[in-house]
Formats: sequence, C-alpha cells, structure tokens
Amino acid sequence: MFNLDRTIAKDYIKVMKQESFQTLLKISQTINTILNYDELLEKIMDLAIENLNAERGVILIKDKKGTIPVVARELSQKDLDDLTQISSSILNQVLKDQKPLLIHNAQDTDFKSAQSVMLHSIQSVMCVPLVSRDKLMGAIYVDSRSHKGVFTADDLEFLTAFSHQAAIALENARLNSLLIDENKYLKTELVKTSQFENIIGHSAQMLKVFEIMRKVLNSDIPVLIEGETGTGKELVARALHYNGARQKGKFVALYCGSLPDTLIESELFGYKKGSFTGAVADKKGLFEEADGGTLFLDEIIDVNLTTQAKLLRVLQEGEFRRIGETINRKADVRIVSATNRNLADAVKESEFREDLFYRIQGLTIELPPLRNRGDDVIVLANHFLIHYAKKENKPIKGFDPKSTELLLNYSWPGNVRELENAVARACALATHNHITIEDLGIKPETKIFGMGLKDEVSQKEREYILGILEEVGGNRTKAAEKLGISRRTLQYKLKKLEIED
Repeated sequence: MFNLDRTIAKDYIKVMKQESFQTLLKISQTINTILNYDELLEKIMDLAIENLNAERGVILIKDKKGTIPVVARELSQKDLDDLTQISSSILNQVLKDQKPLLIHNAQDTDFKSAQSVMLHSIQSVMCVPLVSRDKLMGAIYVDSRSHKGVFTADDLEFLTAFSHQAAIALENARLNSLLIDENKYLKTELVKTSQFENIIGHSAQMLKVFEIMRKVLNSDIPVLIEGETGTGKELVARALHYNGARQKGKFVALYCGSLPDTLIESELFGYKKGSFTGAVADKKGLFEEADGGTLFLDEIIDVNLTTQAKLLRVLQEGEFRRIGETINRKADVRIVSATNRNLADAVKESEFREDLFYRIQGLTIELPPLRNRGDDVIVLANHFLIHYAKKENKPIKGFDPKSTELLLNYSWPGNVRELENAVARACALATHNHITIEDLGIKPETKIFGMGLKDEVSQKEREYILGILEEVGGNRTKAAEKLGISRRTLQYKLKKLEIED
C-alpha cells in the first residue's frame, strides 16, 4: 500500500512539474516578445500574481539611488512609498543573500517582530532575487495576508525559474531601450551636423542661424527671415519644414514679388467657379494646399495692403474664404515669411501693416550677407566648383591664389547667388585645371579712401545693379528677374541708391 501511494505521488509530482514546465515555456515565449521595458515589468507582475494565487505583489529594481518599487498589485502608491508595507526586512535579506525565501507563516518566524509583519498581518510570503549575468537587478515579492501556507516549495521553485526568465527578458529590454536612446542621440547629433546640408557655412554668423533654426524646427511659431537678395532665405524656409514636425505635409511657396496685386489674393485663398471672368472651375488656394504643412511667403513686403488685411484675419482666426464664397474654411498651416528689406522700416513708412508684422514675426532669423561670412566664401565657392566642373566635364581642381584672394575681398552685392553664377561662368570658360581671375569675370575692387563699409557696399551694389540694367537694355522687369527680386523692390533700391530713370 505504501509503495502504491509513493508511486501515485511520484506520478502526480511528475505531472505537476511537466505542467509547470509548460507554463514556464509559455511565459518565456510571452515575455520575450515584449521589448518595452515598462510594459514588460507590468506583464511580469501580472504573470507572477496569476500563477501563484498571491494577493499582493511588487517588483523592485536596483538603480543608483537604491532598490525601488517600480510596479505592484493591490498596493497603493502610499504603500509603495513606504517599504515597510511590504516587509522590508524580508526584502532586505533576499537582496543581501541573493537567495529565494519562502515563509509559510510569517507570524511564527524570526520576522514576526518586523513592523510590517505585525501591523499588516502578513502570513505567507515568497521573495526571489532578479539576477542576470551574475548581476543583481532587484527582486520579485508576493504575499498573502489572509491565509497561512499559501505557497509551497514547488511554488518557490516555479517563481525562482520564472525570475531567471524575467531577469533575462528585462535585461534585453533594457539594452533595447539603451539602443533606442543611443540611436535617437546619434540622429540628433547627425541632425546638428547635416540636417541643413543645403545651407553651407561654418562662420560664427551661420552657426548662430543654425542654432536658432534647430530651436524652432518642431514649433508652429511663425518665422520671419530677413536678409539681402541671394542670401538663401528659401533654403532656410525649406530646411525648417523638411527637418521639422510638419515634414510629412506640403511645403508650398509663393513668390509675392512676381504676381500682380489682383492675383495674390486668388493664389492665397482660391476662388469659386464663376466668381470672376476666367474662373471656369473651383480652385484651391495655397492655404488649402499647405494644410498640415508650411506656407512660405517670399518677399511678403510686396503683398498689397488689402490682401495684408485678409492675411491677418487668417492668422488671427485660422479661417479664410475663397473668392466668391460665403463659407469659412480652415487650414492648419505654419507661416514662414521672407523679405530682403527691413520690415520694421516698411511699417514705419506705412508700406506694411503693423498688426500683421507682429503676427508673422514670431521669431526673426537674420541671414548675414556673404561679405560678412569670412571664409564661408571659399567653402561655398569650392562647393559650387565641384558641381559645375562635373557638369562641364572638366578636371578643375580649384582656384589659383589670385582668384582666391579676389573671392575673399570682393563685396558680393548679389551674395551667394552672385557667387554661384560667377563660379558657374568660370567653370564654363576655364581652360586650365585652376580657376583664374579672368575666368571669374569679376574686377578687383578699389577701396575708396574715407568711405565706410556701409557706403562702400552701397556703392558696389549700385554698380552691380547698373551693370545688370545695362545687360538687359534698361528693362527693369528683366533686371528684377535677373537680380532675383521683385520689380517693386528694384524700384525701392533704385530710389535708395539714387539711380535716376
């Protein structure tokens, strides 16, 4: 009879161990598919409570500040803040010895005098360390306050095996989290060095511009870009869009200086079929086209005062109407504006609305003229040289000493655009493997005694504009196109530089 009972008991134990093995296998498959560290901790806690019929439980993890509870069941935040609620004496022993602990009746052990055991009538307790690669990570604690002897030796064996699996899974999740964080960091560093790859420059002035740009990449704050003609205002606007939170939306640009006053409004807001002669179909405006993205208004100073008022309403209320419609439409658009004139001066001269100025000037980026960017001139010249030498299929290696000196000393009234055109021309004309002064086609400037930098630059700008006007036979529309500015801006410059009709 004894042998028969022993055989039955052995078979029963064998079945139970097999079931535990199957359970552990399923648990392992489950937790090893979870790579999110916090989500994994929650799952481990749930599985421990579920498979051991525990009333309460907590997982503690070691960090620089000590061992802290990170996830729990049936314990309030107040309980977690006070480790005595979950028997710190028992936890401390397990963490110290790094050995599993099973207590059938805490009231009859050496722990009965512990404050938590006495005050909270803790009966059955199990606690096992979380160890991965011989490194203590923390502990899993479960207990019961209502019954003695809830947990068995098999339960302890199960929880110990479970804790090994959990520790490995947690370590993998931690490493995965580190890799993700490192990847984010590297991407951030990469962004700092290469996100504005189409905007070339290493001067202090340009580094300051890049720093401002980075700060507002993911903001919706309106940006006003001010800078002389040819300094790269649209490149900055595109960089803000394609490197920011709105990059999945459209980047829509409107060069306000190229449109007559009558067309700017219809371009911005669209129109309804039949609203005017030629409106043969409904047309979306650029605000609708740019919904979710960025609308770049280049030379915004050329927008007439009537349209400025309507533009202000859109920015204030987020609503607009197509021409000929009575219904309001909405568009989620970030506005980036640009001008080659000082907009504050235009406000003083009543050429631009003051209220609109403050709306679009959430943040101003001032692009420095090329003459103030030092060695950036050479960096840019070499960049253009590589491109145009390849285009011309010529083995040009660089600039000779005299042409390099000229590049550095020339005032570049047309800025980067003028430099690019000069290098493109030089590559087309070059017959040697180095660009010469003759290839560049730029005359060395004679310094005028007693003339300040501002006056000297104005003089060179005057000469540059007069040269362009001469090229196009005095046609101001063509001259404006060649200069890359609006006819209105050209008129302003002619007046400012005292160039008569």
